[in-house]
Amino acid sequence: MRIVQCQRRDANAMPFYAEIEGNTLRPLATSPFSEGIRLKKGETIPLDEVTLLPPIVPSKIMCIGKNYRDHVKEMGGDAPPPEPLVFMKPSSSVIGPDVPIELPPLSERVEHESEMALVIRRRCRNVSEAEAAAVILGVTALNDVTARDLQKRDGQWTRAKGFDTFCPIGPALAIGLDPRNLRVTSRVNGQTRQDGNTDQLIFPVERLIAHISAVMTLYPGDIIATGTPAGVGPLLPGDTVEVEVEGVGVLSNPVVAANGA
Repeated sequence: MRIVQCQRRDANAMPFYAEIEGNTLRPLATSPFSEGIRLKKGETIPLDEVTLLPPIVPSKIMCIGKNYRDHVKEMGGDAPPPEPLVFMKPSSSVIGPDVPIELPPLSERVEHESEMALVIRRRCRNVSEAEAAAVILGVTALNDVTARDLQKRDGQWTRAKGFDTFCPIGPALAIGLDPRNLRVTSRVNGQTRQDGNTDQLIFPVERLIAHISAVMTLYPGDIIATGTPAGVGPLLPGDTVEVEVEGVGVLSNPVVAANGA
């Protein structure tokens, strides 16, 4: 099941959730976080009548750095970290499909990072690895856009990862996929740059949930971005970047220079 959050193209329209099949939407009668998702009977909407929004707007976005061995090497490392390397992106950085990524004037090199992201089902804390699957609602695609020069200069990553528009999410929330074996790719202007699979993760999804929930409470809709494979590269004004996670769909965003850049 693939669920989107969308809005009719009317200034006064309210966002709603729907199941997407091809170019047809079937609105939900319940929240995707409720037990037993139900559809509204008999109602369908053509996809071209709505604007897709981020499938969720999380209270927090927890991210994992250096979780693919090939990416560790391309970033100049020899050995992976001894435990998951955790950082955060602010919810203010979230955008949906087709919304422009803005390149800030403070950075001279902004890069894409394609990732499979877990979406948390329910409030939880101190989740064991054995219990982790029960707190996953589904997965989505995420672009961990990064100001690489600021990341290197600062030593810690908050500023480099936290600009507005630096966290495209979507296009859908996919429920029922196995997050341990999904292809993750990125393309810029149609050219493939990244091509990995979550079966290559250094720390699997169960370990990530246990590690993070030992520190903080996770809430419904919170996101854990699981890391990016090798092939990260620069984004320039006029580019179109696509992140694709198997079974989720293609998350596409144009790239523009922010005002003052």
